[in-house]
Amino acid sequence: MRAAALYSAAGALLLSSLSLAPAGNAGAAPRTDERHGTAVAAARAKAAGIAFRRCPKEQGLPGNVQCGTVSVPLDYSRPYGKQIRLLVSRATATHKDPHNSKRRVPGQGALVYNPGGPGASGVQFPLIGVIPAWKRLAAAYDLVGYAPRGVGPSAPLSCQDPKHIAKGPSLAPTFPSEAYKKERVERAKAYARGCAERAGSALQYYNSLNNARDLDVLRAALREEKLTFMGASYGTYFGALYAHLFPQHVRRMVFDSAVNPDPKQIWYHSNLAQSAAFEGRWTDFRDWVAKHDDVYGLGVTADEVLASYEKVRARLAARPAGGKIGPGQLQEAFLQAGYYDDYWPSRAQALSAYLKGDAKPLVELASPVTEAAAEEENTNAVYTAVECNDAPWPTDWAVWDRDNTRLARVAPFETWDNAWMNLPCAFWQAPRQKAVDVRTGPGELPPTLILAAERDAATPYEGALEMHRRLAGSVLVTERDAGTHGIAYGPNACVNGHVDAYLLEGRLPGRRAACEGHPEPKPTAADKRRHKTAAARRP
Repeated sequence: MRAAALYSAAGALLLSSLSLAPAGNAGAAPRTDERHGTAVAAARAKAAGIAFRRCPKEQGLPGNVQCGTVSVPLDYSRPYGKQIRLLVSRATATHKDPHNSKRRVPGQGALVYNPGGPGASGVQFPLIGVIPAWKRLAAAYDLVGYAPRGVGPSAPLSCQDPKHIAKGPSLAPTFPSEAYKKERVERAKAYARGCAERAGSALQYYNSLNNARDLDVLRAALREEKLTFMGASYGTYFGALYAHLFPQHVRRMVFDSAVNPDPKQIWYHSNLAQSAAFEGRWTDFRDWVAKHDDVYGLGVTADEVLASYEKVRARLAARPAGGKIGPGQLQEAFLQAGYYDDYWPSRAQALSAYLKGDAKPLVELASPVTEAAAEEENTNAVYTAVECNDAPWPTDWAVWDRDNTRLARVAPFETWDNAWMNLPCAFWQAPRQKAVDVRTGPGELPPTLILAAERDAATPYEGALEMHRRLAGSVLVTERDAGTHGIAYGPNACVNGHVDAYLLEGRLPGRRAACEGHPEPKPTAADKRRHKTAAARRP
């Protein structure tokens, strides 16, 4: 937590010394304390700024969004060693009041956003300013997104050839056989080996602490004395690390769908808790489908809806739909309904149509996006590297087998699928870190805002309570009896009002506030959007 003071006191000295720094690689450069290394990098970034210009064509961004890069050390203990470049995007504040065209809105600097992951890119974030709910923020703030280290154009990480990513059909047994478990263990070992071989010694530097340090370098490059930040899902975790490391550099922070920062939870137990919570959300979905049996005909109780789902699983195992939709693809499509309840109608309609002989809606929803294979591989690689590097994991397969076998008895929907996603961490070949005990004391950190839905499965509600306990002066806003993952500027006007008041005026409610849950979706099949399967399991 000393980096802020070090930077402010020694900034000029650090700047004057940069021209004398050796230009060698990370291994050859001299070592220093990471706090000092962050201060060096921040001073350098502040001096250089960011040269914003037209964005790379492959990003598909319009002319009002500009891009640039910021250099950060691969290893903060060697700030003069190897540098990597992070792609940054920005839409400058419009200064136009959406409710009063004659009023010019004063600027409040940059609002930096991270969508989570690990492995998700925020480069597209500035586009959100055209959405009505975001226009007030877009008037006051420069909307800034970026691709974190390892993601997309920012020193991309890879663990396997994208052409080897399973394109379907695949299995997803709820209670896997010993033979299937053995196969998945071997696949996990091969994946961990591929990460080590492709990334080499650099692999260990893709972690949450470095993501937090990178965020401070980005703040300095934007020439912001204090950071205004909104993080969703995993973005709340390294946002909390930032608050812990650099509390003096915080202006305002929004933690949307907070990860549990307890070091005992990072990340093995966090994933077990997530799997348990998904069982409750899976029940919520089935209860909703049962209430609308007149529309879908899948059963009048949650158990009857489950029987319909299992019937589809069995048929797909015997004969994949469209030659590419097996139980694995079905699982991925319906897992998305655990994240976002506006996906419930399209999932229910697809299931209903399939049982009536029409597989097309299910094929449309669940087919792998082959043209996104490289992006999916990169997302998986960053997710795995960050989570495996952040903390110790059980290295004995027997522990994983015991814990997930027990959990699957009461939470079968997502347990084993989540275990396979994270199992490479059992065989990880890079050094592990000790998870940080995130805490801030009274008066150390400006007031921050935490948002949480009570029935969120991806980041269970207990995590928001723990974040609230650990960040002194924070305020928790709860969306009652709701489970959508990521609630800022969604359908709940009460939640949105609290976010607006905080980011635009610095006003917060009492230490805890509650909003009634948003209405359940109506039983239509209008929403046929899909999330990329690579991002489906992310916190």
